[in-house]
Amino acid sequence: MQTVNPTTGRPIRDHLEHDADAVGARIEAAAAAQRAWGERSVASRAGVLKRIAALLIERSHPLGALATEEMGKPIAEAVAEIRKCAHVCAFYAEHAAAWLAPDDPGVPEAEAYVRMDPLGVVFAVMPWNFPYWQALRFAAPALMAGNTVLLKPAPSTVGCTLAIEELALEAGLPPGCLSTLVIDIDAVPGVIAHRAVAAVTVTGSERAGAAVASAAGTNLKPSVLELGGSDPFLVLADADLELAVRNAVASRCLNAGQVCCAGKRFIVVQDVADAFEQRLTEAMAALRVGDPMEMGTQVGPLARPELRDQLADQVLRAVAGGARVLTGGAAPDLGEDLAAGCFYAPTVLAGVVPGNPAFDEELFGPVAAVIRARDPEHALELANASDYGLTATIWTADRALARDLARRLQVGGVFVNRMAFSDPRIPFGGVKRSGYGRELGIYGLREFVNVKTVWVE
Repeated sequence: MQTVNPTTGRPIRDHLEHDADAVGARIEAAAAAQRAWGERSVASRAGVLKRIAALLIERSHPLGALATEEMGKPIAEAVAEIRKCAHVCAFYAEHAAAWLAPDDPGVPEAEAYVRMDPLGVVFAVMPWNFPYWQALRFAAPALMAGNTVLLKPAPSTVGCTLAIEELALEAGLPPGCLSTLVIDIDAVPGVIAHRAVAAVTVTGSERAGAAVASAAGTNLKPSVLELGGSDPFLVLADADLELAVRNAVASRCLNAGQVCCAGKRFIVVQDVADAFEQRLTEAMAALRVGDPMEMGTQVGPLARPELRDQLADQVLRAVAGGARVLTGGAAPDLGEDLAAGCFYAPTVLAGVVPGNPAFDEELFGPVAAVIRARDPEHALELANASDYGLTATIWTADRALARDLARRLQVGGVFVNRMAFSDPRIPFGGVKRSGYGRELGIYGLREFVNVKTVWVE
C-alpha cells in the first residue's frame, strides 16, 4: 500500500498489507487485551491517556510534518491538529470517571443503578483529511470506557496511523489496545463480521458509510457514521460582514477545503449579497497557495489527484448549469517544482441555485458556492433543501432570530457567529445523509458502552 506526496507526486514509502492471518491475529490480540484493559480502573486508564497527550505535544512537529507529507495539510495546520489530539486525550482522562459513573434511576423500592461497561473491541474505518484527529477523537473516549480499538487508515495516510500506534505503546498503552489494520476496503466486511468485534465506526463518504452500516446491520452490531456535509453558511442582513467573510475563507480553505463540517453553501440575503461576494472574492484571490511545508502557505494541495479532478469536474458542471466563476476555477500555475501537485485555486462561484451541482453536491475542496436568499425564511428553506445535515452557521446580530433558525435547521450542530468546529466538550455528528450517532462530549463516550441495568431486590 503506497503513500504518495500530493505536493510533488512522488512516492513516499510502501506499507505491507496485513493478510487474513495477520488481521485475525490482531483482532484476537485486541480481544485479549480488552479483557485486562477493561478491568483496570478508570484512573489507571486516565494515566495512560495523559502520557499519550504529553508525547503528542512533545512530538507535534515531526508528527505534523508526516501528515503534511502524506496528505498535503499546511504544516502549521498539521501541528495544530496534533495539539488538538493531545487536548482530547487529556480531556477524557479528566472527565471520563464522572461520565462513566453509575446512574441512579431513582427507584425507591430496590437498589437499582445503571452501569456504563465497555462493549469490547471497536473497529474504526478512518479517513485521510485529519489522520490524527479523526482517529484519536474516537479512540480517546473508547479507550477510557475500557474498550480496545482497531484502526483502519486510509491508504494515503497509513504512516500517520502507524505513528499513533507506536506513540501509544511508548506511552504505556498495553499491546493490542490500539492496533492498526493495514487492509484494503474489501477486507472491511470480514473484520466487522468477526465474532470478537463488538461495534464499528466510520468517518468518510456516503458510500463508505452505507457499506459499513450494511455490514454492521447484517451482523447486528452497533455503528456510528460521521459522513459528508454540504453545510449552509447563512449570512443575514445585519451580519458583521468582515467577520463573516474571514470565516467563510477559513471554512473553504482550511485543510484545502477538505473538512466535512465546514461551510460550503454560502446562503446570503439579497441586501448584502453584492458586498459579501466582492469581499469574499478578493479575500480568496489573495490567499497564498503553495508548498505546505512552508510556514507562509495558506492553501496546500488536495490529498490525491482524483480528488482534485473530481472537484474540477464539479466546477465545470456547475458553470454549465449557470454558475459564474468570480475567481479561481482551475489549477494554479505554481512553477515546475509543484507542477505535479494536486493543487486547485481558491474559487468562488456565484449564481448558484438548487439543482446546480454546487448546491446539491458536497464540494470537498477550496470552492465556495454563493446562493442568494430573499430573507431569513428563504435562507432557512435553502439551507434545509439538502440531503446532508451535519452543521450550519448563522451570521447575525439578532440572537433571538438565530435561536429560532437554529431550532428549525435540520442539522446536527448550529454555530452562531463562528465557524463550525469539533470540541471534546460538545457532541459532534449529523442527521440525514450526514450519518448518525455522536462523537465527543458525554454522548460520544457513551456510544460504545453497554448501558447495563442492575436491580438488587
